[in-house]
Amino acid sequence: MEGTRRAKIQAFGGFLTSIVIPNIGAFIAWGFITALFIPTGWIPNESFAELVGPMITYLLPLLLGYTGGKLVGGKRGAVLGSIATFGLIVGADIPMFLGAMIMGPLGGYIIKKFDAAIDGKIPTGFEMVINNFSLGIIGLLMALFSYQFIGPVIEGANNVVTSLIEALVSTGYLPLLSIINEPAKVLFLNNVIDQGIYYPLGMQAAVDTGKSIYFMVASNPGPGLGMLLAFAVLGKGMQKKSAPSAIIIHFFGGIHELYFPYVLMNPLMILAMIAGGMTGITTFSLFGVGLVAGPSPGSIFAYLALTPKGNFIGVIAGVAAATAVSFLVASLILKFQNKTADDEKMAESIEKSKEMKRQGKSVLNAKIGKTSEIKHIAFACDAGLGSSALGANAFKKKLSKVGIDKKVKNYAIENVPEDADVIITHVNLEDRARLKFKDKRIITIESFLDDVNLKQFYEELTEGKKE
Repeated sequence: MEGTRRAKIQAFGGFLTSIVIPNIGAFIAWGFITALFIPTGWIPNESFAELVGPMITYLLPLLLGYTGGKLVGGKRGAVLGSIATFGLIVGADIPMFLGAMIMGPLGGYIIKKFDAAIDGKIPTGFEMVINNFSLGIIGLLMALFSYQFIGPVIEGANNVVTSLIEALVSTGYLPLLSIINEPAKVLFLNNVIDQGIYYPLGMQAAVDTGKSIYFMVASNPGPGLGMLLAFAVLGKGMQKKSAPSAIIIHFFGGIHELYFPYVLMNPLMILAMIAGGMTGITTFSLFGVGLVAGPSPGSIFAYLALTPKGNFIGVIAGVAAATAVSFLVASLILKFQNKTADDEKMAESIEKSKEMKRQGKSVLNAKIGKTSEIKHIAFACDAGLGSSALGANAFKKKLSKVGIDKKVKNYAIENVPEDADVIITHVNLEDRARLKFKDKRIITIESFLDDVNLKQFYEELTEGKKE
């Protein structure tokens, strides 16, 4: 029951990600325009700076509403989601990012249900008239509804959350957010808090100041870097061997999911992550720095690219301090733990953890016939961009080297196509995968690069080729 509840929360975060990720480029474009042309920017320009306000007020929320509507209701849902979002925009005094992520999908859902209800009932020759007028009338009603009711409610809720977090900032307690952020991240709820809470708040703050610390409270790559460095120096066996490659992908590539398994295998490491996160936020606050947009992915390169003029020292100091504290705490944990971490015992620990988290082992291990019948292998993660892309590319290259030709692609879990024969995903996302794919073969792994189950599946494919 608890696993299903967590899976549903993760699925909600994944849906938010599916709305935000396709539009990240637009958010970064707005961030660059802000960093360059506002009065305190790198090259102030009064004319170009006029782009800042309309983009954050109209363009970005409309893109979110359009994408959310399209995800649920196709092209007609995209149009209706945009109309509904515009009602929010006009009816509120703040950028309506959260509102757009509500009204866009709602518009898509309503038009989808309407189209299903009238399917096959439209008189011949009246299809275009009914389709256009139905969209227009429903759009009218949704725009009025969102303008009159939804906008004020979301604005009020947003003001309450903003006031609470601003109170944390003013009293110096903002670092306490790490107590929530870090455990949520390793449970793959990072997109819920980032895209759902901190990014909208950050965009609002950036309108006035050209930067915001909210973009940094959960995305700092420093804590993960420090913990991985500790494993690289003091770890044993598989942990020590895999840490250096994880460092490169996490810190420079911005794929933070790479360090999640290290925390899940050694839960005390969450203390190192919290300590590092709190240190980073404290340092950012002391220097008064922020970023101009959300760094996605959370790479050090993205951090530096989105750092406004005069903030580089504070940003680098915050990342470095978080790394140092996380490394120190993680090193102490590794040094004084009374455990051996040889490969055999680590593998046993992983299997034990998986056994506890799996629901229905018989379903998990069910074969789908001969390996020759496996045509499409889907690597799935939360957003479908980071760890799954890394895993899919590595696995495809591995198969190609032995002459096995399979379709291997990466997807967000909710977007895995029905023709996928095998779904490979992280063990913590299994419940979420089962919500949508109850009868497919799902292989759960601890790491997208080096995992015992992934190796077994590879051997299964190679044995099938020999046969």
